[in-house]
Amino acid sequence: MVKNHLSRLNSPVSWGISRKGIKFATRTSPGPHKLKESITLIVLVEQLLKSGKTRKEVKKILNEGKILINGKIRKEVKFPVGLMDIISVPALNENFRLFFNSKGKFVLLPIDESEKDLRLIKITGKTLINGGKIQVGTSDGSSLLTDKNDFKPGDSLIVSIKDGKVKEHFSLKKGSKIFIEGGKKKGSVGTLQEFKENNIIVKTSEGEFETAKRYAFVIEKIKTPEAR
Repeated sequence: MVKNHLSRLNSPVSWGISRKGIKFATRTSPGPHKLKESITLIVLVEQLLKSGKTRKEVKKILNEGKILINGKIRKEVKFPVGLMDIISVPALNENFRLFFNSKGKFVLLPIDESEKDLRLIKITGKTLINGGKIQVGTSDGSSLLTDKNDFKPGDSLIVSIKDGKVKEHFSLKKGSKIFIEGGKKKGSVGTLQEFKENNIIVKTSEGEFETAKRYAFVIEKIKTPEAR
């Protein structure tokens, strides 16, 4: 049985919440992202959007349908919001993409109105199914059906929130602009220089480093916190 709360001391560092004060924080519910890879909606509204000082105030905001995650109204305080998800506040005409900063903590990056219906997702696996179709698993827990065999694990896709169609495909290759989503260099942005078995060499403005290939998220044209 999944617990509803977790100790603040055991909460993910990425949440950026104080270790003092109320003993417990709200645990994320099962959903598109794992606990360590997501932030609870109530924490996002309180800590990142700075809307609502109490649980009661946040629940009121959510129940009124004022917060959209990837184009859908979300009212559950425990809903898990993860890396690259789109957060929209229509009443304020504000839209954001969720990132990690260089300290590994979640931050909201403002995006243009034209970007709010475009999701960036990473391919985590693919399977050939009946009928010759290819089923692609993605970083947000969803799956896509495609006829294109050039989609590979590690690549990224820009997908329309409205119709689910793939708008652009970014391959994981030498020269790709990537965002590091895990490890000691979490939150870094750089250029993929070289593949070394299960690792990669990444070049940033501060030099080069080696990290696990699985931490690479191809972003290409997507704006990052460092680019602002």
